[in-house]
Amino acid sequence: MKKAILITTLLAALPLRAEVTFTKDVAPIIFNHCAECHRPGEAAPFTLLNYNDVRKRARLIVRVTEDRVMPPWHAEKGSFAFHGDRRLTEKQIDTLAQWMKAGAPEGDPAKLPRLPKFTAGWQLGKPDLIVKMTEPFPVPAEGRDIYRSFVVPLNLPKDKWLKAIEFRPGARSVVHHCLFSYDTTGEARRLDRGDRQPGFRRMRRQGRGVGSLGGWAVGGQPRELPADLAWHLPKAADLVLSMHYHPSGKPDRDQSSIGLYFTDQPPRTAFAGVQLPPAFGALSGVDIPAGNKAYKVTDSFTLPIAVEAFAISAHAHYLGKHLQMTATLPTGKQLNLLDIPDWDFSWQEQYQFRDFIKLPKGTRLDSMVVWDNSATNPNNPTVPPVRVRWGVESEDEMGSLTLLCRPAPGERYATLTTAYARHFAEVRTRTTREMAARVQGANGDRILDAFLRSNDRNRNGKIDLSEAPRWLKPSFDRADTNNDNALDTAELRTARNRLKLNR
Repeated sequence: MKKAILITTLLAALPLRAEVTFTKDVAPIIFNHCAECHRPGEAAPFTLLNYNDVRKRARLIVRVTEDRVMPPWHAEKGSFAFHGDRRLTEKQIDTLAQWMKAGAPEGDPAKLPRLPKFTAGWQLGKPDLIVKMTEPFPVPAEGRDIYRSFVVPLNLPKDKWLKAIEFRPGARSVVHHCLFSYDTTGEARRLDRGDRQPGFRRMRRQGRGVGSLGGWAVGGQPRELPADLAWHLPKAADLVLSMHYHPSGKPDRDQSSIGLYFTDQPPRTAFAGVQLPPAFGALSGVDIPAGNKAYKVTDSFTLPIAVEAFAISAHAHYLGKHLQMTATLPTGKQLNLLDIPDWDFSWQEQYQFRDFIKLPKGTRLDSMVVWDNSATNPNNPTVPPVRVRWGVESEDEMGSLTLLCRPAPGERYATLTTAYARHFAEVRTRTTREMAARVQGANGDRILDAFLRSNDRNRNGKIDLSEAPRWLKPSFDRADTNNDNALDTAELRTARNRLKLNR
């Protein structure tokens, strides 16, 4: 009896767990991690700005936060912190669950914290120059994804240094992503004039007079380049927007806008992107059998100079599953730069490190891209699964990771870019030799015939120049012995020792 009384007394002495309320506990979480998107004019489908907004969706909020679907942040915790990390802690997730189970009490309205001061309109402030697509582009309700490029004249009075680009989609429901580039050659205008619809179909290629300026994807937030970094934008440049549209079930029209932010301060040095594997995997022979749950491509590149990395991104399509890049220092220590174990094609962003990451000369960068082409992959657009190869359509696949970095003080930019260009060529040559070896075997003719059939989209019995895969085009003229801008079976067999051909 005395023992029972003692236990009761001890329990009574324990402090009661404070009631979890919206104003005291939940509002700070929602306002700081969710309201940025869940407010009028932004990407989310509903607002989360007050007690009633959150209360009526309490069960949904608990489910998606416990599953870590929301707030959207697909990068696992790595060796370095990122700007804008939206992940919730276990304690915050538990607080939301306790509140919902307690009946979602409001608490004292007088203690409600203020909403963060969100920037109205342009998130980076008023741009120095605002431009938009010259005319709306119609997106049908249904059908295949649309890849379309649009020329936006800038009419700059002189060369500019570009600090940031903010993209505002005109039709959020259909714009999946947009790549920015500039063109000083006039080619983009020529292609635009030759197409009856607004814009043109072919995606822009990199080369002399053409340069990349980054991009935007669903979920991406605009950020200035850090420190004194800036893009060089020539006076004669046209802006080219390479858009990816995904039909939403109802017809729409898009006329997206772009804000440009300039700086008068030239950077100390240019910066470069180290993409592994190169060309989004176009040179790596990506060929994913139906049913394969873990098709993997890896690539490595050793830094020829010391660099300072400031951002990293990843890209794949629907079958992408796991993307990772690590850095192994000359000491043997391994750093996790980016790890996305559950890829989501619908939510892509560039991850900017909070501080520059110093990587010494001799650091080895390793990338890994894993695709899941099984029937159990809920993101697989084709059921039952079919063989999938590299291509620009959403139903095709690609995959790579890109580390943005600048040379460390005293290092030469050209040393880095020359070494990477050599790596690019080595990847292409290695894959070419591997594929050439296949077509020398007993099944060589069968492989060549299958390659021709799979690329002969107009069914004329040849591979026209416009049908040739990207990696084949540098060798196309040499293989086209009769100069008819097409490769027939005989030409493919003659060139089999030199060409890399898909299986």
